[in-house]
Amino acid sequence: MRLNVDRWQRYWITFTTLLNKEVTRFSRIWVQTVLPSAITTTLYFVIFGRLIGERIGVMGGFAYVDFIVPGLVLMAVITNSYSNVVSSFYSSKFSRYIEELLVSPAPNWVILAGYVAGGVARGLIVGVMVMAVAMLFTDLHVHSYPIMLLVFVLTSILFALGGFINAVYANSFDDISIVPTFVLTPLTYLGGVFYSIELLPQFWQTLSLANPVLYMVNAFRYGLLGVSDIPLYVAFGLIIGFIVVLSWYSLYLLQRGVGIKS
Repeated sequence: MRLNVDRWQRYWITFTTLLNKEVTRFSRIWVQTVLPSAITTTLYFVIFGRLIGERIGVMGGFAYVDFIVPGLVLMAVITNSYSNVVSSFYSSKFSRYIEELLVSPAPNWVILAGYVAGGVARGLIVGVMVMAVAMLFTDLHVHSYPIMLLVFVLTSILFALGGFINAVYANSFDDISIVPTFVLTPLTYLGGVFYSIELLPQFWQTLSLANPVLYMVNAFRYGLLGVSDIPLYVAFGLIIGFIVVLSWYSLYLLQRGVGIKS
């Protein structure tokens, strides 16, 4: 019994050490990691929310500036959760200190949890900051705090796992920017951040359903505004399903040493 307690204590120390390292890492360069999201979101609200939004009027039963808040917040969460893990884990590969972790007594799931938690921490910090910026432009009343927070956390976990997988396969620093540029950006902009898919022709509505970001944005929009183009249970089922699959695959890659062991 005592051996089991000691083992879990070691796991906890490993996890908290990795998490502390990750938080310290992005906090020390907050001007590069945290501040840009606040500035970008401010520009979005000024241009799309105020200047263009006043001409668009109402969307989904809400003023346009209110309608885009959930998407903009989640877009910041997705980008920062992904970026933190992909850059951090690739740096550990590049500097070769990941090998010290892999030969330690810590199991792979603890190592993965530490990196993912770091990405989640950055995603949540930036998300809260972007939400605070949004409150300067709108006066929202949250429809459901539990749903909002749950989508917040689950989406951050999902894209932190995606960043981890990207880092495992990356062979250079250029490789870690390919997925955000050519995959994440199109998915987020076409994921219902700035519009309701009900405005699209039937063909494009059906095609949009293949975009997983659409489900996350709509689930988060339900938590904030109480409206969604997607059934809530479908959105949560898809998000949790992706987390399970990516977690399994990430642990498989660590176990096999893909991209790490020569």
